[in-house]
Amino acid sequence: MSNPLLLGYVTIKPMIETEVHQRLRAYLREQGHTQWPHYLTMARLVARALRVDRSALIQIDSLAAYQGSHRLSYLIPALLWAGPVILALPDELIQTVLQQDIPNLQQGLPIVKPVMTGEQWPQQTFRGLLVTSARTWLASRLQNCDRFPTGIPTLIDGASDLETWVRELLSIRLSAQDWEMLMLAFPSHQEFIRDRRVRITHAIFQHPANPYGCYLIEEPEKGLLQELYEQLLHSVDGQMPPRWRSFWHQFQQPSVERLAWSQLDRSVGSLTICSGPADIDQALAPIWDQQPVVLVGTALDEDSHAVRYRDRLGLKDMTCLQFGPDRRHDLIQLYLPDKLPMPNTSQFKAAALQEIRTLLSAQGIAASPTVIIIGDVPLKAQFAAVLAAEFGSRVQLESPIDKQGILVTGWAYWRSQQAHTHSTASNEALLPPGLLIITTLPIPSLENPLVAGRVAAYKQRRQDWFKSYLLPTALSELQRAVAPLRSRPTTPESNPSVVALLDNRVNHRSYGVQILEALSPIARSSYLNEDWFTAGSEISLSPPT
Repeated sequence: MSNPLLLGYVTIKPMIETEVHQRLRAYLREQGHTQWPHYLTMARLVARALRVDRSALIQIDSLAAYQGSHRLSYLIPALLWAGPVILALPDELIQTVLQQDIPNLQQGLPIVKPVMTGEQWPQQTFRGLLVTSARTWLASRLQNCDRFPTGIPTLIDGASDLETWVRELLSIRLSAQDWEMLMLAFPSHQEFIRDRRVRITHAIFQHPANPYGCYLIEEPEKGLLQELYEQLLHSVDGQMPPRWRSFWHQFQQPSVERLAWSQLDRSVGSLTICSGPADIDQALAPIWDQQPVVLVGTALDEDSHAVRYRDRLGLKDMTCLQFGPDRRHDLIQLYLPDKLPMPNTSQFKAAALQEIRTLLSAQGIAASPTVIIIGDVPLKAQFAAVLAAEFGSRVQLESPIDKQGILVTGWAYWRSQQAHTHSTASNEALLPPGLLIITTLPIPSLENPLVAGRVAAYKQRRQDWFKSYLLPTALSELQRAVAPLRSRPTTPESNPSVVALLDNRVNHRSYGVQILEALSPIARSSYLNEDWFTAGSEISLSPPT
């Protein structure tokens, strides 16, 4: 006799896309959600991925990611799917989904699927939705733990940061406490360990100071570390602590496969020795085979098939979909002057500072904040001091500001401010700026030892390090940086959003076309129009100059 439960399952399973489409469309009509045009398409793709057990990669536009508009499109399929599902989220997003998104859906839709949160699978018989940290899920898989069963469909939001999370998880960091543990583990070698530690520290302190506070491990330090390893390896009166064992395993890999560096805080004299893989694709490839995954992120790759992104993360053939911005409603004004000196010239600093003064004076006392992003660490502090002397307490260096404030910031702090927007517990979220000034493109600097180390690995493999690493990083950073400006409501009382990009390489380098495409939809102008900062003015849709 046939199993009636199995017959019912077979009958319902192919209908998940239709059910998701109907439920979501009804919910959107009832709630009045109209701000994102791709709800239904993305929801059907997620539902299909669940039904056919096929992995998918979904690229959403930066505004949808900033506002969280897309979350309905994976939450409803996950809640309607008959089987268990894991939802792995960035840490700052978990409470928002648990306290706002899911309760709202449970009230608006007849959904009875159980929802739990935690750092491991609740129990073998659980067939609900588990909301967990993406970092925790990745750590479990990378460390071959059994906190999450294999075979369970997993949705990962925030795939834009996935590479960063994995690199952090795979990196081994040895602090002062680890040196103490090493001496406790080898009591008869304490003097030798202490001597090598002092000599390694002295060698690293000889490096010239740089703004990044890190240095690649070079031959003097490498030789001392190798001596320490060989001495302890043949010791019979001690056992290597686990963190040191992991460090040595990674450190012994060929230089093309790993990075070894030190992090130094000269002010307090603290030193951390680190090692991590140059590439992460080999570590990740086996993970993707353990269950179907749906990765959702913004600005992952220029290509709709995300070939370079998938290569870096060891992702095999999968369904790929890319949603672009709404070119009718997400338009911003781009001011791109054409006569500024190049960023690598001595004249750039003075010219950029004068351009910033002009922009701030044109904007006047705005009804929305101004953000100035300066990637160069010393220049950031210098510009903040100069502007504070001219514009007073409105100017803050990477500190909270009011709606008339001027925030001078680096790229990392600006990203953290956007993360606050996703947190229900945060009171520090910055209002979307009316003016965003970007002094230089966020192309990773080769003066950063870690960037130089990764570029060297690309060169050894004879790969295009600029197109495969530096440029994609810059494009992703730019798209995420301007997203808050697209979210500003357009009312007769508000002035349009303006992005000023002071890097003349966009006008004169071949990759400038890709930069402009990443920032689109834009109305581009090479001259400054003070009407942009007048309430009620409109962005011109005339052809770019």
